[in-house]
Amino acid sequence: MVDFRIGAYLLKPFNIDSKELMESYLQYVQSNLSDYSFAANFMWLGNSSGFYTIVNDTFCLFILNGSELSMLLPPLGKLENINDAIIECFVIMNTNNSSKYLSRIDYVDEYYMQNFIHDVEDLEIFEVLENYLVEKKLADYVYNIDDLIELRGNSYHTKRTEINKFKNIYPNYAVEILDAKIHAGEITELFNRWVVNRMKYMPKVEIDAFLDGINYERFAIKRILKYYDRLGLYGMVLKIDGAFVGFTVGEKVSESTASVLIEKTEFDILGSAQFIFREFCKVLKEQYGSTYINAGDDMGFENLKKVKLSYRPKKLLPKYSIYQKN
Repeated sequence: MVDFRIGAYLLKPFNIDSKELMESYLQYVQSNLSDYSFAANFMWLGNSSGFYTIVNDTFCLFILNGSELSMLLPPLGKLENINDAIIECFVIMNTNNSSKYLSRIDYVDEYYMQNFIHDVEDLEIFEVLENYLVEKKLADYVYNIDDLIELRGNSYHTKRTEINKFKNIYPNYAVEILDAKIHAGEITELFNRWVVNRMKYMPKVEIDAFLDGINYERFAIKRILKYYDRLGLYGMVLKIDGAFVGFTVGEKVSESTASVLIEKTEFDILGSAQFIFREFCKVLKEQYGSTYINAGDDMGFENLKKVKLSYRPKKLLPKYSIYQKN
């Protein structure tokens, strides 16, 4: 990856060495979205797709798809610098791109929208503004951490049952804090087994799309394991009779909120996913003193939406995309 220049701005590769700089600007952002962390972006971005520059004293993260630029996040920094930075970022994208329709800013928190819309509660799919189009997209699922640990009441009856069955069937389970140096091989092997087993029960028409997503996820896991300590992540592994059957990784995204970045368990061990999720919530509360857990969005998948709703989110945090009006 090499730098490239657009007008007065030098866009530099977004890599592990960008962490300290990005986090120095993230400290000014008041958001509990899972996307607003260095690790959450670094783990998914390919080796040649992420670039950043500083605009009006804000950190601006761009993604290069082919030869077209868009922004993976809005400008990060003090709120009073954001509006001018957004305007300038559209100039950068428009200068580079073959069409203005390809220039956009994704994963915009409501925190930013106050400068565009005074009340976002009733925002429709597209809201026409003076200079921009704003599209309401996915939402992060945020839970009270104590609800996920205690699982009280009828609404969590199924979760309690699944966990109790797991503990009864597999009494020789154990959880350990994840160590990338020790567990990397087992994590990779588990992920590969999970993919093979998942595909056994998948309709053939869905396999191509599934494999596209899995390639991104495999890349993300490799990055997590390679840079685990530098990313400041925290994880847990699950074993049964000494055999590796699950792992999960998370981080602190704000003073009140921790985020679960990824979780995988052996495909055919019922209750293992529910068990490791609850145990990890206990660890995150102890480690970070978190009040809430952000489990990310559902990526538009109906099955994933049902699972996340089944845990009774305390709130949904919407995300927006901003386009320039022609």
